[in-house]
Amino acid sequence: MAMLPIRETKPPQGKSSRKEDLRFEIAFFEGVTVRDPGFVEALQILGDAYTKTGQWEKGLQIDQRLAKLCADNPLVFYNLACSYSLLNRVDEAFAALDQAVKLGYQDARWLTKDPDLDNLRHDNRFEKIRTDLSRKSDNRPHSAS
Repeated sequence: MAMLPIRETKPPQGKSSRKEDLRFEIAFFEGVTVRDPGFVEALQILGDAYTKTGQWEKGLQIDQRLAKLCADNPLVFYNLACSYSLLNRVDEAFAALDQAVKLGYQDARWLTKDPDLDNLRHDNRFEKIRTDLSRKSDNRPHSAS
């Protein structure tokens, strides 16, 4: 199965047409996922749209569905951690983040700056995960240029 992208949760800026586009995406992909509840790509787009419009509870429900459908995908669990974090469900966010790392998530740089995880950074568990990821990154073989 292809890796799903990390969700960008920035709300639309500026143009109201972008907000209208997101409303259209939500309506369209809600219909698609009703007809085909296992359509992973549609669920991913719907989850992104919910999160970008501040509908974090709905985004979390989508991420939970994706975690069941894609139980071996680290980016699904990373996005699930973000959804839990946005809802201040810190322990659940760390459980999902731990699972993402166990499944192979490796981007320590993004983890450190991802605004969705801001409320986790004060916790010692965050620093441990970040340090572990940085060590893994440092130990990976680098290609010769």
